[in-house]
Amino acid sequence: MKAVCFSEYDLLKKVILCEPQYMRIKDVINETQKHFENEGIHIKTAMIQHQDFVAALKKLGIEVIILPSFERYPEQVFTRDIGFTLGEQIFVAEMGTDIRTGEEHVLIDWLQKADLPFINLTGDRIEGGDVLIDRTTIYVGISNRTKIESIEKLQKLLPQFEIIGIPFTDTYLHLDCVFNIISPTEALIFPGEINKEELHILASRYDLIEVTEDEQFTLGTNVLSVGHNKIISLPVNIKVNRELRKRGYEVIEVDITEIIKSGGAFRCCTMPIIREKQR
Repeated sequence: MKAVCFSEYDLLKKVILCEPQYMRIKDVINETQKHFENEGIHIKTAMIQHQDFVAALKKLGIEVIILPSFERYPEQVFTRDIGFTLGEQIFVAEMGTDIRTGEEHVLIDWLQKADLPFINLTGDRIEGGDVLIDRTTIYVGISNRTKIESIEKLQKLLPQFEIIGIPFTDTYLHLDCVFNIISPTEALIFPGEINKEELHILASRYDLIEVTEDEQFTLGTNVLSVGHNKIISLPVNIKVNRELRKRGYEVIEVDITEIIKSGGAFRCCTMPIIREKQR
Protein backbone atom coordinates (compact mmCIF):
# COMPACT_ATOMS: atom_id res chain seq x y z
CA MET A 1 0.00 0.00 0.00
CA LYS A 2 1.16 3.52 -0.71
CA ALA A 3 0.25 6.99 0.47
CA VAL A 4 -0.36 9.91 -1.85
CA CYS A 5 -1.91 13.35 -1.37
CA PHE A 6 -1.14 16.42 -3.46
CA SER A 7 -4.18 18.56 -2.69
CA GLU A 8 -7.15 19.19 -0.42
CA TYR A 9 -9.64 18.47 -3.21
CA ASP A 10 -8.47 15.48 -5.29
CA LEU A 11 -10.50 12.27 -5.19
CA LEU A 12 -10.40 10.92 -1.64
CA LYS A 13 -9.86 7.14 -1.65
CA LYS A 14 -8.57 6.22 1.82
CA VAL A 15 -8.93 8.12 5.08
CA ILE A 16 -8.36 7.64 8.83
CA LEU A 17 -11.03 8.48 11.42
CA CYS A 18 -11.61 7.73 15.10
CA GLU A 19 -14.92 7.43 16.93
CA PRO A 20 -15.86 10.04 19.59
CA GLN A 21 -16.44 7.26 22.12
CA TYR A 22 -14.66 9.07 24.96
CA MET A 23 -15.03 12.63 23.70
CA ARG A 24 -15.42 15.28 26.37
CA ILE A 25 -14.47 18.87 27.10
CA LYS A 26 -11.81 18.25 29.72
CA ASP A 27 -9.53 21.28 29.43
CA VAL A 28 -11.03 24.25 27.55
CA ILE A 29 -8.69 24.92 24.62
CA ASN A 30 -10.80 27.05 22.26
CA GLU A 31 -13.75 29.45 22.18
CA THR A 32 -16.19 26.79 20.97
CA GLN A 33 -15.38 24.52 23.90
CA LYS A 34 -15.72 27.49 26.24
CA HIS A 35 -19.26 28.08 24.95
CA PHE A 36 -20.27 24.43 25.46
CA GLU A 37 -18.23 23.71 28.61
CA ASN A 38 -21.24 23.53 30.93
CA GLU A 39 -23.48 21.75 28.41
CA GLY A 40 -20.89 19.11 27.56
CA ILE A 41 -21.05 16.53 24.79
CA HIS A 42 -23.76 13.88 24.48
CA ILE A 43 -21.70 10.83 23.55
CA LYS A 44 -24.55 8.73 22.17
CA THR A 45 -25.54 11.53 19.79
CA ALA A 46 -21.92 12.17 18.82
CA MET A 47 -21.40 8.47 18.07
CA ILE A 48 -24.54 8.27 15.89
CA GLN A 49 -23.52 11.40 13.98
CA HIS A 50 -20.01 10.05 13.47
CA GLN A 51 -21.44 6.78 12.15
CA ASP A 52 -23.59 8.78 9.71
CA PHE A 53 -20.45 10.61 8.56
CA VAL A 54 -18.60 7.31 8.05
CA ALA A 55 -21.59 5.94 6.13
CA ALA A 56 -21.59 9.01 3.86
CA LEU A 57 -17.88 8.51 3.12
CA LYS A 58 -18.34 4.81 2.36
CA LYS A 59 -21.30 5.57 0.09
CA LEU A 60 -18.90 7.69 -1.95
CA GLY A 61 -16.59 4.70 -2.33
CA ILE A 62 -14.02 5.90 0.22
CA GLU A 63 -12.20 3.32 2.33
CA VAL A 64 -12.44 4.34 5.99
CA ILE A 65 -9.92 3.24 8.61
CA ILE A 66 -11.15 3.57 12.20
CA LEU A 67 -8.40 3.91 14.80
CA PRO A 68 -9.10 2.43 18.26
CA SER A 69 -10.26 5.03 20.78
CA PHE A 70 -9.01 5.34 24.36
CA GLU A 71 -10.55 7.07 27.35
CA ARG A 72 -7.33 8.96 28.11
CA TYR A 73 -7.56 10.79 24.75
CA PRO A 74 -10.79 12.89 24.76
CA GLU A 75 -9.84 14.77 21.53
CA GLN A 76 -8.96 11.66 19.53
CA VAL A 77 -11.86 12.12 17.09
CA PHE A 78 -9.83 14.89 15.41
CA THR A 79 -7.46 12.61 13.50
CA ARG A 80 -6.33 15.36 11.13
CA ASP A 81 -3.99 16.72 13.79
CA ILE A 82 -1.99 13.59 14.57
CA GLY A 83 -0.56 13.22 11.08
CA PHE A 84 -0.70 14.33 7.47
CA THR A 85 0.16 13.08 4.00
CA LEU A 86 2.21 15.42 1.83
CA GLY A 87 3.01 14.18 -1.65
CA GLU A 88 3.91 10.53 -1.16
CA GLN A 89 5.08 10.85 2.43
CA ILE A 90 3.20 10.40 5.70
CA PHE A 91 4.25 12.49 8.66
CA VAL A 92 3.33 11.76 12.27
CA ALA A 93 2.93 14.93 14.31
CA GLU A 94 4.06 15.84 17.78
CA MET A 95 1.01 17.17 19.57
CA GLY A 96 1.11 20.68 21.01
CA THR A 97 -0.75 20.09 24.30
CA ASP A 98 -0.58 17.56 27.12
CA ILE A 99 -4.22 16.55 26.66
CA ARG A 100 -3.43 15.20 23.17
CA THR A 101 0.07 13.87 23.76
CA GLY A 102 0.14 10.14 23.07
CA GLU A 103 -2.55 10.06 20.38
CA GLU A 104 0.20 9.80 17.78
CA HIS A 105 1.24 6.37 19.12
CA VAL A 106 -2.16 4.94 18.11
CA LEU A 107 -1.54 6.17 14.57
CA ILE A 108 2.03 4.84 14.55
CA ASP A 109 0.79 1.41 15.61
CA TRP A 110 -1.65 1.29 12.68
CA LEU A 111 0.96 2.56 10.18
CA GLN A 112 3.43 -0.10 11.27
CA LYS A 113 0.82 -2.86 11.00
CA ALA A 114 -0.18 -1.56 7.56
CA ASP A 115 3.51 -1.50 6.56
CA LEU A 116 3.27 2.16 5.62
CA PRO A 117 6.53 4.12 6.03
CA PHE A 118 6.34 7.45 7.85
CA ILE A 119 8.48 10.25 9.22
CA ASN A 120 8.05 10.85 12.94
CA LEU A 121 8.34 14.55 13.72
CA THR A 122 9.36 13.97 17.34
CA GLY A 123 10.64 17.17 18.90
CA ASP A 124 9.09 19.31 16.18
CA ARG A 125 5.72 20.57 17.33
CA ILE A 126 3.39 20.68 14.35
CA GLU A 127 -0.26 19.61 14.04
CA GLY A 128 -2.05 18.53 10.88
CA GLY A 129 -4.86 21.05 11.21
CA ASP A 130 -2.27 23.71 10.40
CA VAL A 131 -1.06 21.95 7.22
CA LEU A 132 -2.75 22.33 3.81
CA ILE A 133 -1.36 21.15 0.48
CA ASP A 134 -2.07 22.33 -3.06
CA ARG A 135 0.11 20.64 -5.66
CA THR A 136 3.66 21.98 -5.18
CA THR A 137 2.72 24.42 -2.42
CA ILE A 138 2.19 23.65 1.25
CA TYR A 139 0.61 26.22 3.57
CA VAL A 140 1.41 25.86 7.26
CA GLY A 141 -0.31 27.89 9.96
CA ILE A 142 1.94 29.42 12.59
CA SER A 143 -0.04 28.93 15.78
CA ASN A 144 0.07 27.93 19.42
CA ARG A 145 0.18 24.33 18.17
CA THR A 146 2.71 24.67 15.35
CA LYS A 147 6.13 26.26 15.78
CA ILE A 148 7.93 28.17 13.03
CA GLU A 149 11.00 25.99 13.62
CA SER A 150 8.93 22.95 12.63
CA ILE A 151 7.99 24.63 9.37
CA GLU A 152 11.66 25.24 8.62
CA LYS A 153 12.43 21.56 9.21
CA LEU A 154 9.53 20.51 7.00
CA GLN A 155 11.00 22.62 4.19
CA LYS A 156 14.32 20.78 4.53
CA LEU A 157 12.55 17.42 4.40
CA LEU A 158 10.47 18.47 1.35
CA PRO A 159 12.72 20.69 -0.79
CA GLN A 160 10.58 20.02 -3.88
CA PHE A 161 7.67 21.96 -2.33
CA GLU A 162 7.20 25.66 -1.68
CA ILE A 163 6.22 25.96 1.97
CA ILE A 164 4.51 29.16 3.07
CA GLY A 165 4.01 30.00 6.74
CA ILE A 166 0.65 31.62 7.52
CA PRO A 167 0.48 33.42 10.90
CA PHE A 168 -3.05 33.84 12.26
CA THR A 169 -4.72 34.94 15.48
CA ASP A 170 -5.00 32.65 18.50
CA THR A 171 -8.83 32.77 18.46
CA TYR A 172 -8.92 29.49 16.51
CA LEU A 173 -6.74 26.44 17.08
CA HIS A 174 -5.69 25.60 13.53
CA LEU A 175 -5.35 27.20 10.13
CA ASP A 176 -8.04 24.92 8.66
CA CYS A 177 -10.59 26.54 10.96
CA VAL A 178 -10.12 29.90 9.19
CA PHE A 179 -8.87 28.87 5.71
CA ASN A 180 -9.65 25.82 3.58
CA ILE A 181 -8.77 25.11 -0.06
CA ILE A 182 -11.63 23.51 -2.02
CA SER A 183 -10.35 23.66 -5.62
CA PRO A 184 -7.31 24.86 -7.61
CA THR A 185 -8.89 28.31 -7.76
CA GLU A 186 -11.23 28.64 -4.74
CA ALA A 187 -10.92 28.61 -0.97
CA LEU A 188 -13.09 29.32 2.05
CA ILE A 189 -11.89 31.94 4.50
CA PHE A 190 -13.02 33.63 7.69
CA PRO A 191 -11.73 37.20 7.30
CA GLY A 192 -9.79 39.10 9.92
CA GLU A 193 -7.79 36.18 11.35
CA ILE A 194 -4.84 36.02 8.92
CA ASN A 195 -2.05 38.62 8.68
CA LYS A 196 -2.43 41.11 5.82
CA GLU A 197 0.73 40.10 3.96
CA GLU A 198 -0.18 36.42 3.90
CA LEU A 199 -3.81 37.25 3.13
CA HIS A 200 -2.60 39.11 0.05
CA ILE A 201 -0.70 35.99 -1.07
CA LEU A 202 -3.79 33.81 -0.64
CA ALA A 203 -6.03 36.34 -2.41
CA SER A 204 -3.63 36.38 -5.38
CA ARG A 205 -3.91 32.59 -5.72
CA TYR A 206 -7.55 31.89 -4.85
CA ASP A 207 -11.01 33.34 -5.19
CA LEU A 208 -11.69 33.64 -1.45
CA ILE A 209 -15.22 32.78 -0.34
CA GLU A 210 -15.90 34.60 2.93
CA VAL A 211 -17.66 32.80 5.77
CA THR A 212 -19.88 34.91 8.03
CA GLU A 213 -19.26 35.19 11.77
CA ASP A 214 -22.36 33.20 12.71
CA GLU A 215 -21.44 30.32 10.40
CA GLN A 216 -17.81 30.49 11.48
CA PHE A 217 -19.02 29.60 14.98
CA THR A 218 -20.40 26.40 13.44
CA LEU A 219 -17.11 25.94 11.53
CA GLY A 220 -18.34 26.87 8.06
CA THR A 221 -14.75 26.82 6.77
CA ASN A 222 -14.04 23.28 7.97
CA VAL A 223 -15.71 21.35 5.17
CA LEU A 224 -14.26 18.24 3.54
CA SER A 225 -13.69 18.09 -0.22
CA VAL A 226 -13.92 14.50 -1.46
CA GLY A 227 -13.26 15.05 -5.18
CA HIS A 228 -15.28 15.67 -8.34
CA ASN A 229 -16.56 18.96 -6.88
CA LYS A 230 -18.29 17.19 -3.98
CA ILE A 231 -18.05 18.75 -0.52
CA ILE A 232 -19.30 17.47 2.83
CA SER A 233 -20.70 20.29 4.96
CA LEU A 234 -22.96 20.91 7.95
CA PRO A 235 -26.68 21.49 7.24
CA VAL A 236 -26.70 24.45 9.66
CA ASN A 237 -24.26 26.41 7.50
CA ILE A 238 -26.95 27.49 5.04
CA LYS A 239 -25.09 30.49 3.55
CA VAL A 240 -21.88 28.54 2.92
CA ASN A 241 -23.77 25.67 1.33
CA ARG A 242 -25.82 28.01 -0.85
CA GLU A 243 -22.67 29.75 -2.08
CA LEU A 244 -20.95 26.45 -2.81
CA ARG A 245 -23.92 25.16 -4.79
CA LYS A 246 -24.09 28.45 -6.69
CA ARG A 247 -20.49 27.84 -7.75
CA GLY A 248 -21.29 24.36 -9.03
CA TYR A 249 -20.34 22.18 -6.07
CA GLU A 250 -22.44 19.23 -4.96
CA VAL A 251 -22.92 19.75 -1.22
CA ILE A 252 -23.45 16.61 0.84
CA GLU A 253 -24.99 17.64 4.15
CA VAL A 254 -24.14 15.60 7.24
CA ASP A 255 -25.04 16.64 10.77
CA ILE A 256 -22.13 16.43 13.24
CA THR A 257 -23.21 19.38 15.41
CA GLU A 258 -22.52 17.41 18.61
CA ILE A 259 -18.91 16.82 17.58
CA ILE A 260 -18.25 20.44 16.60
CA LYS A 261 -18.91 21.48 20.21
CA SER A 262 -15.25 20.63 20.76
CA GLY A 263 -14.07 22.98 18.00
CA GLY A 264 -13.59 20.79 14.92
CA ALA A 265 -15.67 19.62 11.96
CA PHE A 266 -15.21 17.43 8.88
CA ARG A 267 -11.64 18.28 7.91
CA CYS A 268 -10.55 18.03 11.53
CA CYS A 269 -12.10 14.53 11.78
CA THR A 270 -10.30 13.08 8.75
CA MET A 271 -6.69 12.22 7.92
CA PRO A 272 -6.38 11.40 4.20
CA ILE A 273 -3.96 8.64 3.22
CA ILE A 274 -4.77 8.45 -0.49
CA ARG A 275 -6.14 11.11 -2.81
CA GLU A 276 -6.08 10.30 -6.52
CA LYS A 277 -5.38 13.18 -8.89
CA GLN A 278 -8.44 13.93 -10.99
CA ARG A 279 -8.12 13.86 -14.73
